[in-house]
Amino acid sequence: MSVRRYGILLLAVAAERVAELVVSERNLDWSRARGGREFGAGHYPVMVALHSGLLTGALVEVVVLRRRFTRGLGMPRLAAVLAAQVLRWWCITTLGKQWNTRVVVVPGAQRVVRGPYRLLPHPNYVAVVTEGAALPLVHGAWMTALVFSLLNAGLLKVRINVENAALENLT
Repeated sequence: MSVRRYGILLLAVAAERVAELVVSERNLDWSRARGGREFGAGHYPVMVALHSGLLTGALVEVVVLRRRFTRGLGMPRLAAVLAAQVLRWWCITTLGKQWNTRVVVVPGAQRVVRGPYRLLPHPNYVAVVTEGAALPLVHGAWMTALVFSLLNAGLLKVRINVENAALENLT
């Protein structure tokens, strides 16, 4: 994979993130109109910065440090990135209007226990962790993968604690 094609892959992931934000804002409006209460808003800007840094860092590392694409390593990681996208959108469609990028609880809402949520309490974070490690490694950006993964582990600890506390408010 050329650097140009890797850049296109990163742009495609960025476009997917924009699509997520469009869905998220629509669902956030729906939740707020029904009295939805947000939890843990303080960590949200950190999450946005970290995920933006993943895309930027991967491209900068590949270009500046001239990381080479190795087919035997890159293609399985690309498959992991694609699988993460499938899982992410399975989560989004399963939660429906209750899904957004923030932690919001609508009074009287039922906890979702179907789809991937019947298997794991936080399946979207499996997608986030997989993508965060695999996307930079598609083109050998191991430093970005390592830094993102370490920072993301700390952020997910906070985020999952916030979500678990918020989910206790659901029936």
